[in-house]
Amino acid sequence: MSLDTAVIGELAERLENCELQAHDTLKITLDHPEMDWDDAYAVQDEILRRKRARGARLVGLKAGLTSFAKMRQMGIDTPIFGFLVDSFLVPDGGQCRHADLIHPKVEPEIVFVTKAPLKGPGCTIAEVLAATDFVLAGIEIIDSRYRDFKFDLKSVVADNCSSSRFVVGGIMRDPRDLDLRTTGAVMEKNGQIVSLGAGAAVLGHPANAVSMLANHLGRRGAEIPAGALILTGGLTEAVAVQPGDHVALHMQGMGCTSLTFV
Repeated sequence: MSLDTAVIGELAERLENCELQAHDTLKITLDHPEMDWDDAYAVQDEILRRKRARGARLVGLKAGLTSFAKMRQMGIDTPIFGFLVDSFLVPDGGQCRHADLIHPKVEPEIVFVTKAPLKGPGCTIAEVLAATDFVLAGIEIIDSRYRDFKFDLKSVVADNCSSSRFVVGGIMRDPRDLDLRTTGAVMEKNGQIVSLGAGAAVLGHPANAVSMLANHLGRRGAEIPAGALILTGGLTEAVAVQPGDHVALHMQGMGCTSLTFV
């Protein structure tokens, strides 16, 4: 690590205040170009510690940058990862206050819920499928705290990978009963189709994102616990939303989930 504990704390406070107060900031590597990956995850960890100290409950984890093409473009060989707390959850069919966010966008995702722990290194897709209780349809609402969505990867990791809200719903399915690579997704905004995708868009198979998450945590001495909800990454490009927009995701074999921005 390049940054000391005091700087980590200051950056965590800055980014979380941007989240809680819905205002943006410039990417933090402008002030700290020496920041490394350990520093970035340490800032994220400190944001989680702050939330837990105020009573937040960790409910899940998320993967980002889960396209092989994007990973090659960015010069990395693994996705980036963040956390989900209970305050991020929007009820299925519920409402999300647009004013609480800065510049939100929505992504369709396949969501895994575990029934057994998963720990790397060496975690495989087969182990992920065996440890999964069920899969669901999910919509993630990403909301970078950086001005105009301009950031580098270390800055976005520190900012909890742009996590803000999510909704899950539809039909709980055993992933071994589905071909998740070819599972199709149709996302609508105000009744109009805005994106189409399939499970293979996430690292060839969305369970691959979960195995990479387990291996990432294993290198840090942690694991995916039983009962964790995991957003595996966007099946399509993110779509911007405005107040009044109704977003619905129809996932093949998994039904529908939706929310409205108010």
